[in-house]
Amino acid sequence: MRTLHIAGDSTAAPKRADASPETGWGMALPFFLRKGVTVANHAVDGRSTKSFLDEGRLAAALEAIRPDDLLLVQFGHNDQKAADPSRYTEPWAGYQDNLRRFVAGARERGARPVLATSVERRRFDEAGTALRTLGDYPAAMREVAREERVPLLDVQELSLALWQELGPEASKSYFNWTPTEQDNTHFNPPGAIAVARLVAGALLHTRVLAPGDTRRIDDEVPAEWITWPDSKEN
Repeated sequence: MRTLHIAGDSTAAPKRADASPETGWGMALPFFLRKGVTVANHAVDGRSTKSFLDEGRLAAALEAIRPDDLLLVQFGHNDQKAADPSRYTEPWAGYQDNLRRFVAGARERGARPVLATSVERRRFDEAGTALRTLGDYPAAMREVAREERVPLLDVQELSLALWQELGPEASKSYFNWTPTEQDNTHFNPPGAIAVARLVAGALLHTRVLAPGDTRRIDDEVPAEWITWPDSKEN
């Protein structure tokens, strides 16, 4: 048995009942992994590579990591926030330096690092073309993955293709659109399941996981399988 650890932001993070129906894709990932592979979701809302490191969250995650575990790293949304110095990083400088710290930390623990470009937001132009919103951060991560010889899951491109296939209207049903909120960044249960399926498929395609490590890649997963634990202070 081994554990897949997730370090990331709100798009992957576990949610509690007071956030329902918002759902991080990390909550749905276990549905696509065999029972011998467990998920430890360390992702936290609002974090960037910088704030995750500054708050000691990588250090805490590394304490839980054992040899042969996986550390899947997905950041970028909050690294973009130039108005917030506690989170902002330059894509070709601090962001890349921080990613290398995640990679080195995993390797020091005998674990395998995996980098994943951020899942795309739901944004379309007037012609109905799905747009990229993540600036240079995905390209910067791809460069680190090449240089460090780390497996890369290109979740940005996979999710962008999915939103394009669905189109402007149908894609709304995958995001946290409620009577009071129109959220084009965070997912509801169907959206989290869809993105988790992309992640699991990419883990299989890149041979990070073997076919026997995954399940249900092509099967329907009911939204009702998502549950939210009782709310409490994080």
